[in-house]
Amino acid sequence: MQIQLKQIFGNWDDGYALHKHTLNSVYLGDDANGHPQFNTTRSEPGEALYKLKYRADWSQVAPIAAAIHANLLPRFPELGLIIPMPASNVRARQPVEEIANELSRLANIPVFANIIVKAPAPQGALQLKNLNTKAEKVAALEGRFTINPAITSEGRWNALLLDDLFDTGATMEAVCAALRAYPKIAGVFAAAVTWK
Repeated sequence: MQIQLKQIFGNWDDGYALHKHTLNSVYLGDDANGHPQFNTTRSEPGEALYKLKYRADWSQVAPIAAAIHANLLPRFPELGLIIPMPASNVRARQPVEEIANELSRLANIPVFANIIVKAPAPQGALQLKNLNTKAEKVAALEGRFTINPAITSEGRWNALLLDDLFDTGATMEAVCAALRAYPKIAGVFAAAVTWK
């Protein structure tokens, strides 16, 4: 998988994404139902992520996890756990959790998918994707993430916070802030498949 690493910045200790999601998108006009149509060129990680999320192509999980394992994990100190970012949409299978589980298998690092608890948005609130600025997203996310103290053993560990698409970083920063308050977490490192 061809990658083009980019460092992503936020309140975590260090972070990277594999590649830009969309390389080019040309508007072709509207279809018979009035829906805009585009000819979109994505990076290899972007295309794999698109197929996984929107075409339920679960065969994309392994190459995405392998690319993260080979290209991102060596950049971080020893990691004790992988935390997939909480999903914004309810699905029977969550793409980020599936990638985290495969990465766990490759790297022999446990996944703690239930350590972050996300409170539902207030009734009538706009979806995050419909908010335009990072400040609006930060305000919408305030107080929505808490910790489920699921780590029972003694000690502190570096955590890998894993997401699919990095945009403003507002959600990842909110989750990172919650993790920083948890005494079992030493450092927080961020990994994303693509950036917007």
